[in-house]
Amino acid sequence: MPPIETSASEQDSALYHRQGFGRSLGLVGKVGLLIVDFVNGFADPQQFGGGNIPPAIARTTTLLATARKLGWPVAHTRIVFADDGADANIFSEKVPSMLGLTEHNPASAIVPELAPDPGEYVVRKTVPSAFAGTPLASWYAAQGVQTVVVAGCVTSGCVRASVLDAMQLGFRPVVIADCVGDRAIGPHEANLFDMSQKCGDVITLDALLEQLPPATLEAC
Repeated sequence: MPPIETSASEQDSALYHRQGFGRSLGLVGKVGLLIVDFVNGFADPQQFGGGNIPPAIARTTTLLATARKLGWPVAHTRIVFADDGADANIFSEKVPSMLGLTEHNPASAIVPELAPDPGEYVVRKTVPSAFAGTPLASWYAAQGVQTVVVAGCVTSGCVRASVLDAMQLGFRPVVIADCVGDRAIGPHEANLFDMSQKCGDVITLDALLEQLPPATLEAC
């Protein structure tokens, strides 16, 4: 599973390689899908969006359809604070506008094209990581998941935090580079490079699909 090319210089990449970083983890055991915070507010550049988030959402529709055909356990996340702000925290102190992402605010709803199917797990969280303070790790473990394929936004924030926690909890993260997005391209590219060196694999959707049975792709 070759890593995706990034904007890192050849000199930087060579240094990491020489020091032993960037080894491929591969798809091992049962695979689960994690879609991080692809909600209306992050799809809208007038709220929390911008950059390459819209095309990442569009690519994720194919990824999600494939995961469903293969029977992968699928989890989605939303940032959801209490209506009265009773669960405000340091994250919301740093970014106060996050407190507006409440249960019934349309900005916190998952975008229609990625709406969860019955049986897919929707994680409500108040911090960047999908795993911090949530039952997600236990849910994946109960499904027998060993590898977690990751899509979502933003690359430098909630995606990065979720990938780091997945690795620390014993899952193998595989970030799909064209299915994650950020409101700025610089942080997006820098974090893809760093995650590929330290936390998990970073590959394109096409590279992932090439590893799947041809019959699966025809069905999708």
